[in-house]
Amino acid sequence: MTQITKRGAGRPRKALLDRDRIGVVALELVDASGDFTLPELARRLGVQTASLYHHVDGRAGVIELLREQVSGAMDPTTLDDEPWDVALARFFRSYRQVFAAHPRVVPLLTTATIRSASVIHAYDRMVARLEEAGIPPEKAMRILTALDNFVIGSALDLAAPDVMWEVPEGVVVPALSAALAAQPVNRKRADEAFEEGLGRLLASVAAEFGLVGAAATSEASEASEAS
Repeated sequence: MTQITKRGAGRPRKALLDRDRIGVVALELVDASGDFTLPELARRLGVQTASLYHHVDGRAGVIELLREQVSGAMDPTTLDDEPWDVALARFFRSYRQVFAAHPRVVPLLTTATIRSASVIHAYDRMVARLEEAGIPPEKAMRILTALDNFVIGSALDLAAPDVMWEVPEGVVVPALSAALAAQPVNRKRADEAFEEGLGRLLASVAAEFGLVGAAATSEASEASEAS
């Protein structure tokens, strides 16, 4: 008669907690409420708060996991496209879409030091593309920071209400009223404004340094018309 030996209690075959799962659940909390606490995150994960510290360095560590979750949805392969301005434009379009899907994570990420390896590698590639195009390194981060600021604002614009301007009765502003009436509504308004700004920013960089950079502006127009 074969004796069946019961498996004793011990470590589960699959870890109950890992960095990816912490990041996924933290992002769900931030999407829902705009913030998180470590005790709340632990409850959602079904673990003790102390267990989180085996995987992350407190709140700051969780914020970096949020950054990794968001950046993981971006497409860094576009940074190898040609020419340089098309590569950056395509990457920042991807960047905008991801932040538009998670607008509440923006304040947490923009007020925390960047330590995520994947994000640092992407920016290293962007700096390299700018330098390859002839832009000096002391200007590269200034340009990327300006693009960052513009794209994050554009992502938040996608989360804005359909009617952003409502002129009160009795307020006479003919120039503004005419401009508002002429612009498209809903998503198309935000998309056209983004493409206009992105194209102009990249074109101004190309003009300043005497670079060939008309392709991104042309592609921006096509993207705007298709939206």
